[in-house]
Amino acid sequence: MLKGDFYHKQILQRILDEGCWDENPRPHYSDGVPAHTLFVNHGYTQYDINAGESPFESLRPIAWKSSVKEILWIYSMQSNKLSDLHDLGIRYWDDWDVGDGTIGQRYGATVRRYDLVNKLLKDLTENPFGRRHIMSMWQEKDFEDPGLNPCCYETVWNVRRGKDGELYLDMRLGQRSSDFETSDAINEIQYVALMLMVARHCGYKPGVFTHWFDNIQIYDRHIDQVKEILSREPIECKAILTLKEGKTNFYDFTIDDFELVDYPLAEIKEKNPQLKFDLGI
Repeated sequence: MLKGDFYHKQILQRILDEGCWDENPRPHYSDGVPAHTLFVNHGYTQYDINAGESPFESLRPIAWKSSVKEILWIYSMQSNKLSDLHDLGIRYWDDWDVGDGTIGQRYGATVRRYDLVNKLLKDLTENPFGRRHIMSMWQEKDFEDPGLNPCCYETVWNVRRGKDGELYLDMRLGQRSSDFETSDAINEIQYVALMLMVARHCGYKPGVFTHWFDNIQIYDRHIDQVKEILSREPIECKAILTLKEGKTNFYDFTIDDFELVDYPLAEIKEKNPQLKFDLGI
């Protein structure tokens, strides 16, 4: 079983067994009805990327390419423009348009304003064993403008020397709020892709990826889908995301430089087909 499948079932069952309902929620569905969630606080997943562990899931098909394109939009293009996402074939952010064709001073705009990526790459290269390699998108100044505050808001990076003498880059993703059933696998794949890019740029091997959640929720309109997911059997595969050899500059990577090995998408679509979810916006 993929480790992503294991964690996914474990956390969904925990929410059903231990969760409590929120009160006065901010999100709503497209029909205007408040989007209530069943949630638990605090949890984590962890994958040793160098050992072949993976956040991919086979309990339903995962659109990994659009996931990686979104992370390129945020950290490489450093854009908040929906037109840039449209050029990449992605439109699910349109509900968060603040009225000017952008998502406001958020995500890529924050990365650009505070030069987060360049500072990280420089620090990791010049002082690899430092303990201050942090990119935070939780910037109060930015929240003075309208927009959705970042859910995946912080990454912390550490370098270690392995027993084989190689330098490994570990990364911890901090997420304040996770719409777990619809986006967990997507978020984890995105940030593993980011980790691969940063590691390649700095000349390190990708190491351990840890995902910390503060609030983990499923929406009231997703309960039946969650029970369906829990009833499904995973597909045996390894599903490893890699970067092709060649490029080493962070800003040169495109979706074509990523390769997914041993993810039998056709079989997954047949046995564990995609489900539909109303989004809380």
